[in-house]
Amino acid sequence: MGRTRLAQLHGIATSYEPSPGTTVHTGDDTLVAVLAALGVDASTPDAVRAALDVHRDGGGTSCAGEVMGEGRSRTLVLPRTVVARPHRPPDLAGLPEGTVLRVETEDGESRELEPRKREPGARGGPARQALAQLPLGVHALHAHTPDGRAARAHLIVAPDRVPAPPARSHGFLVQLYSLLSGHSWGMGDLGDLADLAAWSGRALGTGFVQLNPLHAAVPGPPTDPSPYRPSSRRFPDPVHLRIEHIPEYAQLAGQARLRAAELAARAGELRADVLERGALIDRDAVWELKKEALELLWTVPLTPGRRATYCDFLAEQGQALDDHATWCAFAERHGADWRAWPAELRDPRSTGTARLRARLLDRIDFHCRLAWLTDEQLGAAQRAARDAGMGIGLVHDLAVGVHPSGADTWAQQAAFATGMSIGAPPDAFNSRGQDWGLPPWRPDALAAAGYAPYRELLRGLLRHAGALRIDHVMGLFRLWWVPEGRPPTEGAYVRYDGEAMLSVLALEAHRAGAAVIGEDLGTVEPGVRGALAERGVLGTSVLWFERDYGSGADRAADVGDSPPAEDPADAPPAAEARILAPDEWRTDCLATVTTHDLPTTAARLSGEDVALRERLGLLAGPPQRERSRAKYELAEWLGELAFRGLLPEGAGDEEAAVRAVHRFLLRTPARMVGVWLPDAVGDRRPQNLPGTWDEYPNWRLPIAGPDGRPQTLEELAASPRLHALMRELSNGQR
Repeated sequence: MGRTRLAQLHGIATSYEPSPGTTVHTGDDTLVAVLAALGVDASTPDAVRAALDVHRDGGGTSCAGEVMGEGRSRTLVLPRTVVARPHRPPDLAGLPEGTVLRVETEDGESRELEPRKREPGARGGPARQALAQLPLGVHALHAHTPDGRAARAHLIVAPDRVPAPPARSHGFLVQLYSLLSGHSWGMGDLGDLADLAAWSGRALGTGFVQLNPLHAAVPGPPTDPSPYRPSSRRFPDPVHLRIEHIPEYAQLAGQARLRAAELAARAGELRADVLERGALIDRDAVWELKKEALELLWTVPLTPGRRATYCDFLAEQGQALDDHATWCAFAERHGADWRAWPAELRDPRSTGTARLRARLLDRIDFHCRLAWLTDEQLGAAQRAARDAGMGIGLVHDLAVGVHPSGADTWAQQAAFATGMSIGAPPDAFNSRGQDWGLPPWRPDALAAAGYAPYRELLRGLLRHAGALRIDHVMGLFRLWWVPEGRPPTEGAYVRYDGEAMLSVLALEAHRAGAAVIGEDLGTVEPGVRGALAERGVLGTSVLWFERDYGSGADRAADVGDSPPAEDPADAPPAAEARILAPDEWRTDCLATVTTHDLPTTAARLSGEDVALRERLGLLAGPPQRERSRAKYELAEWLGELAFRGLLPEGAGDEEAAVRAVHRFLLRTPARMVGVWLPDAVGDRRPQNLPGTWDEYPNWRLPIAGPDGRPQTLEELAASPRLHALMRELSNGQR
């Protein structure tokens, strides 16, 4: 009981429900391991008693200023982070009567609040109300009790809701690497993104372009092609740069200019390999060419104005950029896994790190320069989108975590739980559970830092965005932690302060004027969708999964693309759940037909999705049963479309059926309607096939037509099939 109590105090769930009515208790070994990752020794009965005593007396991980699990320790005056919003003042009931509160705002103003008075039914009195009326921002709250105790806390004052999208709109969903043009260096880049935004906004009336995460990858070779296992979420990857759009490119002269031309010619061969000769996108080959070109450009002196702009960027990004660039420079010398570096370099603040950093200042400056150039081109792409009339523009994607060997875990070691990985528990659709290989943030460390790592991350992603998609948004409330070396079945849920996480999100989105989309597919804890909706976070609704599952209402979208996604073949049979009518869909969502983790619409209509999984041995049951099941579900949907008058062309026309499912989306009240760009040209290949590694070329395919021939951006812009589909969207928005 003592260990269970200790776990609960630290936000660790001691049981979970893999299916309705079934409870599985968390094993003692798991509790010990997870508590250890939170800095709590629970290995013996004596250690448990000592940890409980420490918590009760206000020491250890529950030292003054922290909130842990169910409440505060006895001597705790303030939690480490206090959250307020205009219509929800903080609970200060634990403060003694007569406590004096003083606030230092983020603008440097000092305000002393009326001492707390004990009032019947009050939970903090006038001081509590005054905190909620402070300016939005992150402030410092000081408390001084009559008996001489003092405490300091971070005070986050956030708006009630994130900004709403400006108007109902439609737009494209695209994996940027897959969008090659006649100017790409072997993979889609930020120049292609700006061109896509300018063309689609002006010619097609689109309001947004949603992207895959552009986070910095762990460098190879081989580089992991998945955009959802990055080295850093704080900075974008310079592999996305359009080299010719960098101003210094025009100033190259002599041998440097000749070499740059040679690199561009070799890049043209890479592009031709992908577009004409059936090669896969080779990120490492692209980066090898771009990196050499960027090193040439780094030798070109910046003009005074460019130098001043660069210095402003360095000052603005501060320690975070310095750490990131230092990791990149060290990785060039010692490899991309900092855990295998010499011991003195594993600490970013060690003297050994400082000595090597001093010797590598040029390489560090090079990587800082790349971050700046990438930021500039991201800004240019967003400006192109807004200039084209897009109400939202770019929708960036925040991956659920980072690679354990990457830059973020090196620079922010105290914020991550050592020896833990996030994943998903076993459930009715996956008895083995999932381990995603990504270390989680420590909720106690976030609270102690006033959520600074999270705030800074959001601020960076929102610099050049009209909206932000959050992958596995349920992770703002709880995550499944899997101890290193153990199967996912031996994990445990660890709770985060959902009110604080949402308030930080609302604050940063408000400052950026950006909407937020939560990817809420997968196992969703009761109440989470309601909490997200209350704060204005849009959900994600995928056509094939919008059904009435009866008592399993929170599983209505469970078979979608939770990272790295459950197999859609494991979905419940269609006959068990009624298709939701368009007017039954929620308003506050991004509605789509498919996603990057699911079959394209053409593949689903043709049966190629089942055939592909059969070839790779991924079917959940006998092939004939799976084919019959897919045909039944497809027939059910085609019948629904015909019944609603959305398929006048008849069920035998694949292009017409693609248009029909998008007509269905337009009948819903969804605020945003997304078109998977490969769907617009009949691509039958998924960008990612969950459950595969080398068996399928995940994250390495260009957009292609129904015959598998890659389509350039220029060909997309001229595609009659694409224009016919997008006319439906444009007409439906009027």
